[in-house]
Amino acid sequence: MAKLKITLKRSFIGRKKDHIATVNALGLRKIGKTVEHEDTPQIRGMIKKVDYLLEVKEA
Repeated sequence: MAKLKITLKRSFIGRKKDHIATVNALGLRKIGKTVEHEDTPQIRGMIKKVDYLLEVKEA
């Protein structure tokens, strides 16, 4: 299965609580932090919800 590199590019201060929870569930706590996840429908859904805060690349 493919891997995705997800980087937090914008602050989530002042965002909706469910968007903050989604970013935290992805494992992102600070701007510029990058995490790797498997490319699954669940992860894709989380990315789509907060895509305006993230940068996503295929690893």
